[in-house]
Amino acid sequence: MAWFRTLTRFSATAKSWPPPPVRTIPTAGGASPSLLLTSLRYFSTGAAVDNRPPARCGDLEPTRGGEKPRVVVLGSGWAGCRLMKGIDTNIYDVVCVSPRNHMVFTPLLASTCVGTLEFRSVAEPVGRIQPAISTEPGSYFFLSNCKGIDAENRRVHCETVTDGPNTPDPWKFNLSYDKLVIALGAEALTFGIRGVNEHAIFLREVHHAQEIRRRLLLNLMLSDVPGTTEQEKSRLLHCVVVGGGPTGVEFSGELSDFITKDVRQRHAHVKDYIRVTLIEANEILSSFDDRLRQYATKQLTKSGVRLVRGIVKDVESHKIVLDNGTEVPYGLLVWSTGVGPSSLVKSLDLPKSPGGRIGIDEWLRVANVPDVFAIGDCSGFVESTGKPVLPALAQVAERQGKYLAGLLNRIGKAGGGRANSGAELDLGDPFVYKHMGSMATLGRYKALVDLRKSKEGKGISLAGFLSWFIWRSAYLTRVVSWRNRFYVAVNWLTTMVFGRDISRI
Repeated sequence: MAWFRTLTRFSATAKSWPPPPVRTIPTAGGASPSLLLTSLRYFSTGAAVDNRPPARCGDLEPTRGGEKPRVVVLGSGWAGCRLMKGIDTNIYDVVCVSPRNHMVFTPLLASTCVGTLEFRSVAEPVGRIQPAISTEPGSYFFLSNCKGIDAENRRVHCETVTDGPNTPDPWKFNLSYDKLVIALGAEALTFGIRGVNEHAIFLREVHHAQEIRRRLLLNLMLSDVPGTTEQEKSRLLHCVVVGGGPTGVEFSGELSDFITKDVRQRHAHVKDYIRVTLIEANEILSSFDDRLRQYATKQLTKSGVRLVRGIVKDVESHKIVLDNGTEVPYGLLVWSTGVGPSSLVKSLDLPKSPGGRIGIDEWLRVANVPDVFAIGDCSGFVESTGKPVLPALAQVAERQGKYLAGLLNRIGKAGGGRANSGAELDLGDPFVYKHMGSMATLGRYKALVDLRKSKEGKGISLAGFLSWFIWRSAYLTRVVSWRNRFYVAVNWLTTMVFGRDISRI
């Protein structure tokens, strides 16, 4: 009721009567403002009210004696999410800091670019992976970026993530930890080539796949508009992929499949213009068996993918320049040339392994820094361990996250979960990585399965339809939740029956 809200507001304000003294401003006639005007000014809710957002201040202070030890996890990738899934929340409070609130199932990300899968099928919310973050009073998820680490005082410096012009300005805060797990991942390598960041699209996040899909469908629509020249039409419909690793090959295969099955049926006017070029400096799929590489080359060529061996020297808004001077015009440029340490990882004052990753020992502890661990693509063994730096693969990150969750659980049960404790505990067996093999899809119901334990080792290598069936079955079972498994299975079935969705949303 309006009269009741007015009375309540008046009563609350009247408790502080009289109003603070107001400096009088003489009027033209020498009189002062009346008491009524002064009172009205005091009760006014108009322009006199300061509508600026309040100053942001507040940190997550160190845990106290009656509270559970706090594990702070930086990142929500394969390593960080696998660790959060396995950690015992009866022992620890878990705090996750990440600029995204979900994990991306990257092996299926290329399928979302062309509508084989929907984007939500490859994104798993952090709150589903570790429900304690949504329910326990001491566990949180903060949509923020890590800006620095003060290992001496056991504090993490963070800044909130905002999106759009009408959102609050980002503010900074600090988190105290008992145990810190750095799982910041890596960033795409550009090798310092000019124009890559400005004009190319990477394929590492869901928003990258969304941008690729929008650009691809936009170019298809624009090429059919009256007034588009033949030269411009040919450029718009030229999709260039740089990098012949599994991601680049899988995206090229999905794209060629999309062109063959969907574009030529629904965009018949431009079907003869659209094409795909894959550029690689050396051999494609260099980690796979030689026989599988030859099979992949044959299948990609058969499906219409043009393979070019060369090194990109310059990237411009509508073309790339190779080392031999060849200019390659494009309408869509996807960059997939591997990953390396991010600028944040490089800036951290922590020991580094060869290649610039955070240096760890056999138990995934950051060398000579107590209570700090590093896992995933941002970490690498220091030289003193005698172990090589592991490849930046999802299975490596997942295996490290699982191992570290078990290690932290054992430490917590032994009473070493608090800061500055557990140094004398027996940590058990060190982490050992065993390669489980590699898989890649080529489109057209063809895939590769390489089950060798190493590049030089011997093992089972398969190619063709059976490999495609194994590839789909394996990844369907590896999807994190039953909800997303259902989404993926339904999407695959829908695509098989009705074709891909080509709506530009």
